[in-house]
Parts: sequence; structure tokens; C-alpha cells
Amino acid sequence: MLVKIHKQQGKSIIAICDKELIGQNYEENNLQLDLTSDFYKGEEKTVEHIADVLRNCDIINLVGKKSIQLGLKEGILTDDEIKTIQGVPHAQVVLID
Repeated sequence: MLVKIHKQQGKSIIAICDKELIGQNYEENNLQLDLTSDFYKGEEKTVEHIADVLRNCDIINLVGKKSIQLGLKEGILTDDEIKTIQGVPHAQVVLID
């Protein structure tokens, strides 16, 4: 998995994506999942490292089966928050109080 940390207005926005999906663009029913931009092009990290990052951020974007599975395992999202475009699961989670 790849992880990229974005800082904006004092908040941490984390993009986590299954490595094999980078560079792809998915469209379905007027929805688009664009993985060609730099937003998701992060560094490959261990599951342990990414899990630690998930626990210390404000907004999370997860794309791909492995990334979503980690989010579920860490308890930061539920099945109801997962959307699918062309069979690719993704979720956006806001953890800001």
C-alpha cells in the first residue's frame, strides 16, 4: 500500500491506496475515481506504519481492497461508508471532532 500525508490548514489528510491501482481512472454512474494525480502517489509503507498513521490523522481517503480492509480492521470505518466504482472500493472518513 502507498500512503501520502497532506497538510492543509493544520489538518492531516491521509491518502492510502493499493499500489496496483495507482495510475488508473475509474468511472461509473457519473462518479469518478481518479488515481492518476499526485494526491495518491505516496510512499510504500508497512501495514504497521500505515495503521499508526491512521490513528493520528483528521481525514482519511482509502482506495482498494487492502486499504479498505485495514481501515475496517483498525475500526476507523464501517461497511456503510464504503463505496464502489467499477469494483474498486473506496471510502472517505472525517475524524475531526
